[in-house]
Formats: sequence, C-alpha cells, structure tokens
Amino acid sequence: MKVDWIDRGREPQCPPNPLYPDGIDVDCSEGAIATCTVDISYPARRCGEYLINCETCGQTIVVTTAGRRDDPRTVRIACQLVKKGN
Repeated sequence: MKVDWIDRGREPQCPPNPLYPDGIDVDCSEGAIATCTVDISYPARRCGEYLINCETCGQTIVVTTAGRRDDPRTVRIACQLVKKGN
C-alpha cells in the first residue's frame, strides 16, 4: 500500500468525538471477502486527507482527517482483483 497525506493546512475547529478516544478503524471494504488493512499515521498533524493506493490491485481511496484523537488509525479496503473476478 502506498499512503500519502495531503495537508490542508487547517487546525481542528471542533472537539474530538469522545466515543473514539483512541482513533477509529475505517472499513471501506463493503463486506468484501478479500481485503487489505493499512496502518496510517495517527493522529494526523491537522486537517487533511490520506490518499491510499493498493499497488497490487489499483484500488484507491481517500480518508479525511481532522488532527484529533478520533482520526482514523487503520483503513481496510476491498481487493479489486477478487471483486472483479480476476
């Protein structure tokens, strides 16, 4: 997985969600059987996005950050090779 963080240069404007004091695990796999999970830098420096690209199947997603305790810490994505039947 290739992970790039895109800095938007803004500081958080709202308090973090108290239900997620240790970050969140984002599942973008939509229930797929074959998935990959990637750890991302937690918490992010401030507001921005992680651009996540699987170098095996080509799946690309974007996950937003706010530079708070409730930022994403892992992201799970579906394998496009299996999803397409390859």
